[in-house]
Amino acid sequence: MTDQHHAVEVIMTKRDGGELHDEQIDWVIDAYTRGVVADEQMSALAMAILLNGMSRREVARWTTAMLESGDRLNFSALSRPTADKHSTGGVGDKITLPLAPLVAACGVAVPQLSGRGLGHTGGTLDKLESIPGWRASLTTAEMLDQLQEVGAVICAAGEGLAPADKKLYALRDVTGTVESIPLIASSIMSKKIAEGTGSLVLDVKVGSGAFMKDLDRARELAETMVALGYDEGVRTVALLTDMGTPLGRTAGNALEVRESVEVLAGGGPDDVVELTLALAREMLACAGREDVDPADRLADGSAMDVWRRMICAQGGDPDADLPVARHTEVVPAPATGVVTRLDALAVGTAAWRLGAGRPRQGEPVHHGAGVEIHARPGERVREGEPLLTLHADEPKRFDRARSALDGGIEVSPAEPGGTGGGGSASSDPGYRRPPLILDRITA
Repeated sequence: MTDQHHAVEVIMTKRDGGELHDEQIDWVIDAYTRGVVADEQMSALAMAILLNGMSRREVARWTTAMLESGDRLNFSALSRPTADKHSTGGVGDKITLPLAPLVAACGVAVPQLSGRGLGHTGGTLDKLESIPGWRASLTTAEMLDQLQEVGAVICAAGEGLAPADKKLYALRDVTGTVESIPLIASSIMSKKIAEGTGSLVLDVKVGSGAFMKDLDRARELAETMVALGYDEGVRTVALLTDMGTPLGRTAGNALEVRESVEVLAGGGPDDVVELTLALAREMLACAGREDVDPADRLADGSAMDVWRRMICAQGGDPDADLPVARHTEVVPAPATGVVTRLDALAVGTAAWRLGAGRPRQGEPVHHGAGVEIHARPGERVREGEPLLTLHADEPKRFDRARSALDGGIEVSPAEPGGTGGGGSASSDPGYRRPPLILDRITA
C-alpha cells in the first residue's frame, strides 16, 4: 500500500467513527512530521477527530507518537526534584512569574518552558521580554546549569521538542479544529512530558476569558490530561480555576511584571496571591516537599531572591525601569454602587487592541500597553471615578479598546449602608465573590 493510500485509509477510518490502531497513529504522526502526509490530509483527519472524538487508548497513543517525534529532556542529574505548571491561558494570568521562583525557593526545581501569546491571552515570554536585557532562548546546557544554580528557569521551548505538535498546532489554528479536546490534550501534554519534568500541575481556566467557557468541558479536558500524564509516569494534578474576571488588577506585559514583583515582595492582589500559593502547594506535594509552606518563602523574601537571580541569569536587569506606554486614558465608573461584573474577555480584548497582544504570529507586542483595573467585582465605586486606565503607545487605539468593554462592566446599587467609593475602591460586605478554585482533578 502506498503512503497516500495509507493516509486516505486512516482518514476514512476516523471519518466513519472507527478507532485508529496504534500502528496507524504511529505512522500518520511520523509521516506528517516528515512531510509525507500533506496538510490537507491532516486537516481532514483533524476534522474527523473533532467530529467523532477519540477513545482513551487513541488519545494516549496519539500523545506518545507526538512526544516521540522529537527530543525529550532529562533532569535526573539535578540535585532536587522537578515540578512544572501549565495554564490553559487567561486574562491577567501572570501566575508563572511569581510561582516559578517561589517553588524554587522551597527546594523544587522548576523547568518552565513557555510560549508567546496570540490573541487576547498574553504569553509568559512576552511579559518577561519587557524586562531590559532578558532573553528567552537558552541552550539545554544553559537551562540545566540555571536549574542547578538558581532552581528556576522560564524560557522558550527548543525546536526539537514535539515537532509534530508544532506543525499540527499551526494547522488546527487555520482549519477550525482547535476545539477538539483529544487534540488539545495531546498538544499540551506531548510538550510538557517532553520537557522531562517529574511532576506537573495544570491550571485549567474556565469562563469568558478562557479557552474553555463551560465547566463540564473544562473538567473533561483536565481529566484527559491528568490521565495522559500518569500514562507517561509524570505525577499530574489539575485545578479548574475561574476566569470570568481578570486575575489581579492588570492585563498587559510590563504591567503584569510589576504586579508579579509586588506579589514576590509580600503584597499584590489577593486573588493572584491565593492562586500562586494554591498552585505552589500542589507542585510541592507532587514533588514530595509538603513539609515546606510557600507562604513562608513569600514572607521571608527568599522567593524574591530567586526571582532576581533568575532574571539576572538570563541577561535581565531586575532593577531596570520597565516600559511605560506613551498615552493613558481613564474609563470612569458608569454609576455609583458595587462593581458586580468585569468580564475577562472584554478586558482581554481591550488589552489586545491597545497593543498588549498580537493579531498574527510573529508580530511584536507593545510592552507598556494594557489595562489597569482600579475596582474589581465586589468593590464600591462612585460615578465618574476611575474604574480602569487604558495604556497605549498610540492614542488611536483607545476608541476600539473602549468599544471592547461595552457590555462587559456592571455596577449595581450598593447594599444599604454602603458609602460609595470615597476616592478608592473598597469591598462591599454584601458581595460574595465566586470561588477562584472550582475543582481539583487527580488520577
